[in-house]
Amino acid sequence: VWKDTQSRTFISAPELRNELSQHVYDVIYNVVRPNEDTLVCLDDSIVRGTTLRQTLLRTLARLKPAHLIIASSAPQIRYPDFYGIDMASLGDLIAFQAAIALLKEYHLEEVLTHTYELCRRAEGKPDFTTTNYVKAIYAPFTEAQVAAKIAELVKPPELECPLTLVFQPVENLAKALPNHRGDWYFTGNYPTPGGYAQVNRAFMQFYEGRVGQRAYELR
Repeated sequence: VWKDTQSRTFISAPELRNELSQHVYDVIYNVVRPNEDTLVCLDDSIVRGTTLRQTLLRTLARLKPAHLIIASSAPQIRYPDFYGIDMASLGDLIAFQAAIALLKEYHLEEVLTHTYELCRRAEGKPDFTTTNYVKAIYAPFTEAQVAAKIAELVKPPELECPLTLVFQPVENLAKALPNHRGDWYFTGNYPTPGGYAQVNRAFMQFYEGRVGQRAYELR
């Protein structure tokens, strides 16, 4: 896969991201044997899933692999970052979307309501800045279940072969980078009280339908 590194979709404005992602990737032909080879691609991270869904998977589908595996060197990005990079609002994260889809699939929508009520009752109290109530959204499911649902959500109709997403476990990332402990977007364990307050507020905004609004924006 060849990438035009001058087009950075991750840091682009939302209104430009979709357009840019359509012009970033191309492939080398006559390497993969159609309907015979398993194709493994490495990605540094999967945040919104926009590039996978709209561009990369459609481009790779032209090669007609027998099986496509996308391996992410980063664990599942489940929570927003509030410390210097505006990666996405909570509802934009593909892992969060997958968890919501699983809750609905298993008829566990009451988890959403219960989590919202916990956040609402805790707002303005100490627990709001020490507890990540959003963890409850992921609690009923394994990482494998969430990964499988992400694959289902991002798979385009052009891709006819099975698609598997593999994510680096948080534990292995910690072993690889023992001196770098910034894992809150994977674990939800924020290093400051403000981080917990913002993630809880972000879920409240999601539940209330305030789409696209950041938890830290002035209201």
